[in-house]
Amino acid sequence: MAYEKVWAKNERLNKNEINKLAKDGLSIFADIPNYAESGFESIPKDQYMYFKYAGLTVQQPQDKGLFMMRVKVPSGIMSNEQAETLAGIGRIYARNVIDITTRQAIQYHWIPLEKLPEIFERLKQVGLTTSEAEGDAPRNIMGNPLAGIDPDELFDTRPIVDEVFRFFQDNPDFSNLPRKFKISINANIRNAGHAEINDLAFTPATKVINGERVKGFHVKVGGGLAAKPYLAEPLGLFIRPEQTKAVAAAVTSLYRDFGYRKSRARARLKYLVADWGIEKFREKVLELTGPLPAAGRDETSGWNGGYFYGVHPQKQRGLSYVGVSVPVGRIHASDFLTFARLAKRYGTGELRTVNSQNLIIPHIPTDRIGELLEHDLFKKYPVRPSHFTGYAMACTGNEFCNLALTNTKDRMREIAAYLDREVDIDVPVRINMVGCTNSCGQRHIADIGIQGLKLRTRDKQLIDAYEIFVGGTLSDGGHFNERLKGRIADFILPEVLKFFLLYFKENKKKGETFFAFRSRVGIDVLQDVLDDIMKHRVESVG
Repeated sequence: MAYEKVWAKNERLNKNEINKLAKDGLSIFADIPNYAESGFESIPKDQYMYFKYAGLTVQQPQDKGLFMMRVKVPSGIMSNEQAETLAGIGRIYARNVIDITTRQAIQYHWIPLEKLPEIFERLKQVGLTTSEAEGDAPRNIMGNPLAGIDPDELFDTRPIVDEVFRFFQDNPDFSNLPRKFKISINANIRNAGHAEINDLAFTPATKVINGERVKGFHVKVGGGLAAKPYLAEPLGLFIRPEQTKAVAAAVTSLYRDFGYRKSRARARLKYLVADWGIEKFREKVLELTGPLPAAGRDETSGWNGGYFYGVHPQKQRGLSYVGVSVPVGRIHASDFLTFARLAKRYGTGELRTVNSQNLIIPHIPTDRIGELLEHDLFKKYPVRPSHFTGYAMACTGNEFCNLALTNTKDRMREIAAYLDREVDIDVPVRINMVGCTNSCGQRHIADIGIQGLKLRTRDKQLIDAYEIFVGGTLSDGGHFNERLKGRIADFILPEVLKFFLLYFKENKKKGETFFAFRSRVGIDVLQDVLDDIMKHRVESVG
């Protein structure tokens, strides 16, 4: 029985909502073969929004008939057959480029409209899909990339992620949400699932019930970034692993039925949670699930930023996994294929993507690690990367994205390489660059966030520029970084960052992280440092 669209009679729905009442987003899959045969010009512009439900965005410039395309990879775990298929799609249809996203999905560019049907068929053959990788629906489920092999996990979340993924995937009851909906399911105690920036997050917890220590989850709701970021709030409930799907369905149903559909700017779950308050939201969840016990013990201990570099022992005796650096998440599809083949030669063939835009090769016999790492590919993608390139992240940027104001991928990689040459430091510094306020590159949680904008110079020229933000983390419930005043022209940004980081190097304690340093010295000191650099150390504009 179909659910009732209780919002349908609302006279103040935005245009997208009116369109979605007339036509469900998933119907685009029936239209694409006709468009592919008729050509890009046959697509009415008011149909562009539906392509997102197929994981597709019309790539800029919008008159070339090319798409950005995402493929869902729940928890980032893929078989060898899936990995080789993804590499093949990148080589044949996407100019040999693959991007690893901050939700562990795979993203392509330059995808031709006429090739979509055969790409979908290739993906279907190996159990992968682009469906709802974008659009107003549940996105790729983020999880622990080490699930099942992780010495630091409370339990294996793979079957839970699979159950929840299959429940929501292409489910017409949940294909018309107010906007995108992001779920994280993670039992790694280092917060590998980045719980606080998801709409719905399940985090490792225990509770003594009838004298028995039970392993399960706590639940957080209402997280999200963009122009007005919110940290997810604890729901105050403990759930057993087998209750995960029911709780996920309840939270998503509340969002579907009561989330805001007037303004897309306020259509995320975070605004509903903020307006209702966590107590009311919990009551509404329990009305749908029935009684659940109160929260138990939070088993989260710190935050590793999603980085798993190097060689580490698995839970399975005699096996290790290898964490590999993929600078800003961009990799040649031919190199991705080589990784898949190395994974098959030395392990089970499995590859795993990480929300830090990197790769993991699991199930390697420990006595064969040395032989694996002798391959030349690890010179290009190291397992022990430098402290800037290895910890730099970036969104898609204006190379392909219609919303971004500035370049990000190439620019962040260039800047990180420059900093590696100029600043020798004893701790990694996480630098995330985004091209607009949507923060797909998660600049809010970086040590240093860099956000693109446009700046008009004294001679009225419009140039790329950036603002910087300092002090982000997801440790201890999370803290978003804070903006430093001043707009920095693109051509002086590397030098500004160099002097800024040299100040950090010269004034930090041994082993002190950037977040700890920022907490110790305060935002005002760092603002003074930036002001001095802009005034005395580099050429200024504007």
